[in-house]
Amino acid sequence: MSSAMPGIFDGLAEQNLIRAKESIEKMKIASGAINDALREAYAANARGAADYAAKVIEFSGENTSSAFDFLTHLLGMTKPSDILQLSAAQGCKNFTATAAQSRELWELTRKVTAETADPIKRSFASALQKAA
Repeated sequence: MSSAMPGIFDGLAEQNLIRAKESIEKMKIASGAINDALREAYAANARGAADYAAKVIEFSGENTSSAFDFLTHLLGMTKPSDILQLSAAQGCKNFTATAAQSRELWELTRKVTAETADPIKRSFASALQKAA
């Protein structure tokens, strides 16, 4: 009976070693997939940040141009009622432009967030399935 015990333990040790190697291999695959997803997410985020910055610069140019147009028209006015009317119109124009610009930046932010998060979500879900 004592001579049979080492054989059983050898078999169990061998099975545990095989399982450990399989688990390590699954973790290596999952880790590689996660690294790829993080790289993809970083790239998406960098592109999105550049798009966002370009949009802010575009809006800044539009707003500056609008302000100079307003000042140019304002300088040509002499009647207070015309000045008040132009100022009110400019205020409405600014409010409408700011609302539209904010909405556009918000949508761009949502898009960048989704494009950044989606690869990570997919990768982690896939990695967890592979590791299971």
